[in-house]
Amino acid sequence: MKKVTGLLLALCTSALCFQTALAQEEKAALVPLPSLDDFTRGQDGWAFGLGLGVEYESAYEGSDEFGFEIQPGGAVQWRRGDDIFFFAGEALGWRGLRSDTWLLEAIVGFEEGREEGDSDDGRLDGLGDTEEGVEFALQARRAFDADWRYWLDGRIVAGENGNLGIFGVGRRFGEQIDGSGSELSVVAVFHDSDLANTDFGIDAAQAAASGLDETNLDGGFRSIGVHYNYRNYINDNWQIFVEALYERYSSDIADSPIARNNYEAEIGVGFVYIF
Repeated sequence: MKKVTGLLLALCTSALCFQTALAQEEKAALVPLPSLDDFTRGQDGWAFGLGLGVEYESAYEGSDEFGFEIQPGGAVQWRRGDDIFFFAGEALGWRGLRSDTWLLEAIVGFEEGREEGDSDDGRLDGLGDTEEGVEFALQARRAFDADWRYWLDGRIVAGENGNLGIFGVGRRFGEQIDGSGSELSVVAVFHDSDLANTDFGIDAAQAAASGLDETNLDGGFRSIGVHYNYRNYINDNWQIFVEALYERYSSDIADSPIARNNYEAEIGVGFVYIF
């Protein structure tokens, strides 16, 4: 009798594991990384996610003022095989999986710029507003294996205010293949002189208006950062996400009169409803 019970238990356990694996396979994300939202549930066609998040973050890059900000969440996506086209917030893009270990992505987005009013303490008075503009981003991620446990990341962002290069390494935690779980990455950021001076430089006119020292920066190393992402399904339709970022500036950036802190930090939490 015990042998029969043990055999039935083994069969039931195997069936449960198979069903769980099958359910995950049906909802397999294009790439199982929490930092890349995928609402397609592994199916071709349209997918929609609508949500809202709250962020506690620096008022502007280099600021020592912090505050809360409401941010929309979710995206409109269309999947065909190993390709997803998406519209999220102010960005329109495509990402595609190649050879199970290469993820390529192209995005056209909008950079809001910085306003004098971003500082409640008047730290930006006399500096004027930085220009808004369109940005183009190209990204490539290379996994060490098809399970995307470890990966390398390279990204180039080109905009009207200057250019940015981001290079990093990441680690995914958990066994899920539906895009849930957690992820930690470390990135090094580089910028050209145009972007460096847009964000942290002070020209002669700005110096006269603000009383701050005139500052001219060269391109090069900008910062080192740590980025954490968490994403989990509460049920079939609701998803919770958490994101945290810490970025430590180089000495050149930290010495700018605009940088009241030598770091930037933010943490956010939100919910998305998947239709």
